[in-house]
Amino acid sequence: MPNHPRLSRRRVVVTAAMVPGAVALASCTDDSGGSGTAGGAKSPDGVQPAEETPSTDPAIVAALTAAATLSTQLSLQYTALSTKFPALRTRLAAGAKYHASHLTRLKAVPGVQAVTGKAQAVPSTSAAALTDLAKREKAAAVAHAAAAAKVSGEHARLLAMIAAAETQLAITLTPKKKADQQ
Repeated sequence: MPNHPRLSRRRVVVTAAMVPGAVALASCTDDSGGSGTAGGAKSPDGVQPAEETPSTDPAIVAALTAAATLSTQLSLQYTALSTKFPALRTRLAAGAKYHASHLTRLKAVPGVQAVTGKAQAVPSTSAAALTDLAKREKAAAVAHAAAAAKVSGEHARLLAMIAAAETQLAITLTPKKKADQQ
C-alpha cells in the first residue's frame, strides 16, 4: 500500500471554501472600460496618457502596508525557528522564500513600507513551534483574504495570491497527527 499523506475532511472543506474566492479575485482586471475606476483613466479620444502615473489610493497603501508588516513578522518568525531548530531549516526554507518574495512585491507599490519588529517567542519544542507557525500562517491568510476583498485589480490579486500561499504553508507546516499517518 503506498504511503501517501491523507487529507482530512476539514482540510478539503477549508480549501474548497477558499479556492472559489481566490479564483474570483484572480479574475479581476484593471481595465475598467470607462467606468472611472483605477486603470481606466483615459483621455476623451480613448487613449491613456503615457506620462501620467496613477496615484496609489491611501486605502490600498494602508492594506498593502499591513500585509507587508505581517509578512515581515512571519519572515522574522521563520528566521527565529531556523536558528533555534536547525533540523527544521529545510522544511522552513520554502516558506521563508515565499515571504521574502511577497514582501518584495508588496514594497514595489509606491508608499508601501513594512513596519519591522522582533520575532515572537519561539516555543520550546519543534512540534510546538511548527504548530504555532501554522496558526500564524492561517491567521495571516485570513487577514490577507479579507484585505483582498476590500480592494480591486492587481492589488486584490496580489493579496489573494499571498493568502493562498499562506494557506498552503499552514497546511504543510501542521504536524501530522498519529491518526492521520495510519
